[in-house]
Amino acid sequence: MANLLTVFFIMEVIVSGLRFGVDGLNMNYYLLSCPFVDSVVKSKVNSALQNDPTLAAGLVRMHFHDCFIEGCDGSVLIDSTKDNTAEKDSPANLSLRGYEVIDDIKEELEKRCPGVVSCSDILAMAARDAVFFAGGPVYDIPKGRKDGTRSKIEDTFNLPPNLQCFSADQDVWTAWAFCKRYGGSLWSHTLGVARCASFKNRLTQGDPTLDSEFAKTLSKTCNAGDNAEQPFDATRNDFDNLYFNSLVTNNGVLTSDQTLYTSPQTRNIVSIYARNQALFFLDFQQAMVKMSMLDVKEGSKGEVRKNCHKIN
Repeated sequence: MANLLTVFFIMEVIVSGLRFGVDGLNMNYYLLSCPFVDSVVKSKVNSALQNDPTLAAGLVRMHFHDCFIEGCDGSVLIDSTKDNTAEKDSPANLSLRGYEVIDDIKEELEKRCPGVVSCSDILAMAARDAVFFAGGPVYDIPKGRKDGTRSKIEDTFNLPPNLQCFSADQDVWTAWAFCKRYGGSLWSHTLGVARCASFKNRLTQGDPTLDSEFAKTLSKTCNAGDNAEQPFDATRNDFDNLYFNSLVTNNGVLTSDQTLYTSPQTRNIVSIYARNQALFFLDFQQAMVKMSMLDVKEGSKGEVRKNCHKIN
């Protein structure tokens, strides 16, 4: 009996030992209720990215867009209904990709441990594993988020456009404060592409921070229309520090990208990351963990959706 009590005591220490500032979130949240959750998520993400490496950027971006609106609660996954237009149908979210990966993971976990793992946790873990698959740093996140029960298009009106992140005349987006808190989202431009519509203004306005030769490259991209894609750097599917090297040479695609280097507040850190990939990885890890804990729903404040696309 004493040995049995000792086992239970040790298990309780393990389960409760790695808690974070948000009550109820911890690394071992699913240790007893769904112990294979991490391996399932990683397997499904790896399989999807082997077929389409560009989904790595899609999953990371989706995680950011989820966390910024109403916190990390899976609200970006909810479909619109005849009575409600959801977040995912906002112009800011129409280009999000990777929903099918989240669905595949959810379906498998519902078979193994029904009603246990939230969609918001699945999305956060999928983004984590996408970063690693693409060559980025290994990091873990505390789990235990509940899914939100609200998803409205009007909530996305506060999602900052790319070119406003570092606009000095908007106090709500004080440059360094915003990007220090939500830095993982912006730094993740080391993956993926931008559409011509988001940077063509730089070509018509004669942006002095844009390298003249790179401007020709962007113009050529835009010849194919507003939806034409331009990689953020030469390794669009690799998580590395080449993005920062591009900024140093004035080859940033978006205004918000290049402003990271032209702004005195962030110029030094861009230069450091361009030289030191290990430091960039370390800071990115910390930023992503912090972002994943933004305004999470816990206990009765949320639910575990049976289907990530609709509220129970």
